[in-house]
Amino acid sequence: MKAMLLETYGDGYDFVQHDVSRPVPMPGQVLIRVVGSSFNPIDNKIATLGDQLGFAPALPAILGMDVAGIVEDVGGGMSRFQPGDAVFGCAGGLGSIPGALAEFMVADERLLALAPTCMDLADAAALPLVSITAWLGLFNKARISSGETLLVQGGAGGVGHVAVQLGRYAGAHVHATVSGDTKGAVVESLGGIPVNYHDVEMAELVADTPEGEGFNVVFDTVGGKTLDASFLAAANNGRVITTVSRSTHDLSLMHAKSLSLHVVFMLLPLFTGEDRHPYGQILGQIATLVEQDALAILLDQERFSYTDIGQAHRYWASGEAMGKIVIDVAD
Repeated sequence: MKAMLLETYGDGYDFVQHDVSRPVPMPGQVLIRVVGSSFNPIDNKIATLGDQLGFAPALPAILGMDVAGIVEDVGGGMSRFQPGDAVFGCAGGLGSIPGALAEFMVADERLLALAPTCMDLADAAALPLVSITAWLGLFNKARISSGETLLVQGGAGGVGHVAVQLGRYAGAHVHATVSGDTKGAVVESLGGIPVNYHDVEMAELVADTPEGEGFNVVFDTVGGKTLDASFLAAANNGRVITTVSRSTHDLSLMHAKSLSLHVVFMLLPLFTGEDRHPYGQILGQIATLVEQDALAILLDQERFSYTDIGQAHRYWASGEAMGKIVIDVAD
């Protein structure tokens, strides 16, 4: 089969197409004929930082975490899937697990679900990483409930725009920070109230919450100073979720407000092999929401063939992307 292999780490994006052996599924795995993948910022970190990360694959490597495609074979002859099923998941591209930038990919069936039937299969590859991350943060970690207030930091981003929608689905009153009018329009179209952080101070936003106490839940997808601002935004006894916490912070305000801090590192089960089963279940629920028109994925206007993956990295690095970048694999 043909695959795009990253041969060296760095910002040169040294991807080269090779002929490699088609993988064979073991029991508990399925062989997927890949139709599409999608670009995630963590893909760029792996490609550029490589050995500086603890989970980057040995080179040459097949990257691509998100996958959507057709089941071709099942390991051991038994699976909850069968050949011909259209599936999607976040199932490789790091550690010792080859990813989706190839004609075929082997994946742990626990990480997969049947893809939504109402959207193009390649586009479904844009859902897994961001939707699982948002779901884990809001439901598994913060346990958000109807009537609560939610602030999403970075509401038009990959995880952020899904969190806005899942917050609305949970019955929360959702605000989301954005950097401009275009992203504000995205948040508004998804049912959230946009807040341009260039124009509104966090203290002012907090003062506008019910009784001026702050938000019950704050979902930070930005990190750094934004995480500090999230502590300010949270109400007493509130819950702060972050996907970006490899940094040092003063926790005095967190202590004073008796806040809880929840970190979501969605990729952990991929390289530990543990607790993978919930991911397939979450994706099953995500697919249902998509089919019920309760959840949509924002797709960038640019999409790339997997043979042009280096160009996709450069496009994302330019800062021009707006939404998830779909990578087409099948002809």
